[in-house]
Amino acid sequence: MIEIIGVRFVKAGKIYYFSPNGEKVNLNDKVVVETSRGVEVGHVSIPNKMITDDEIKIPLKSIIRLATPEDLQILAENAQKQKEAFDVGVEKILYHKLEMKLVDVEITFDRSKMIFYFTADGRIDFRELVRSLAMVYKTRIELRQIGVRDEARQLGSLGICGRFLCCSTFLNDFQAVSIRMAKDQGLSLNPTKLAGVCGRLMCCLQYEQNSYDYMLEKMPTRGTLVETADGNGIVIDVNTLKGQIRVKIMNGSAFKIEKYMLGDFKVLKKGVIEPVLRHNKNVSKTSSHNEAAANEDLLTSEGKSLDPKHNQSEKSKNEQKLKAKEKTNRLKKRKNRNKAAKVAKSESENIEARPQKNAPKKVAKKIEKIEKIAKKPATQKPATDNPYKPKSQ
Repeated sequence: MIEIIGVRFVKAGKIYYFSPNGEKVNLNDKVVVETSRGVEVGHVSIPNKMITDDEIKIPLKSIIRLATPEDLQILAENAQKQKEAFDVGVEKILYHKLEMKLVDVEITFDRSKMIFYFTADGRIDFRELVRSLAMVYKTRIELRQIGVRDEARQLGSLGICGRFLCCSTFLNDFQAVSIRMAKDQGLSLNPTKLAGVCGRLMCCLQYEQNSYDYMLEKMPTRGTLVETADGNGIVIDVNTLKGQIRVKIMNGSAFKIEKYMLGDFKVLKKGVIEPVLRHNKNVSKTSSHNEAAANEDLLTSEGKSLDPKHNQSEKSKNEQKLKAKEKTNRLKKRKNRNKAAKVAKSESENIEARPQKNAPKKVAKKIEKIEKIAKKPATQKPATDNPYKPKSQ
């Protein structure tokens, strides 16, 4: 076992363990400690406490001393300088035309370093900005890019619940939050209602998620067929945290809705059997009767008849539907055969009539030439001297 104290350096942040070095400290006392960033002043969030060696990393750093009035005076001066440095930082950012937003400025207790926190959409080349700030303050300058959740934690604000942000009051660290948590808890998937001040999913979605995971393993989903003391029915609503479901039980053409606690029902078939409809008081009687009949069909389809007369009538209806389908298929096939026969007949007629009605133009021209040649009288050409015949001497 080892004695430790827990120290925070911001109002809501990570708790670091230190050795009290024989000092007896109280909650919210100021202590001077040495960290990787230098000498700093923090407030005690966990007073003297004994823990096992497995819970911490050994060796522990010891506190230097309890904060004195002089140390508190230095803290007040640093807070004033931080405000002035913030205004200077904004001016330098505008001068260098950088697309970044300055969030906060921190000066270490020993004034050996100044840290400028900013947000930006992408990577920023701030080397010139660092040089400008270093020329003004003559100390080590560090620019640190943070996310929107860290920005909300440092600035602080009010949530939609009316309370101060959890991240700026008591959360030690950010935990992963997914949209699946909102689905499991039955919340509206509206981004404006699920997002916090930072624009990300609210951290409070994961507060009750373990309870929902435990209950969802035992509770049926909406649309599941269950067996109750009043008969078989379909789950139309689930209250996960209470362990309560609302079941719609069919009774002929009517139905009733009852509530049952976990253990008062038995799941007959898991999964969604029907789309769950929200019942409105202004729904007409005819629509409610149609809906009841459809729901009863779903229940009887599982092999558990609620009314034997109703089952017989359903069988006869199904047989009539099958006969009607077969008849329509026969008529369609007959129409298709008649259409094919007509098309084939028309094509054959066109092929036979084509050479008689429309003779090719080239053939007609050749015939005319032959007829003209035949009508012309035959003429003899005058005999010409043979050029190869030797002349008489």
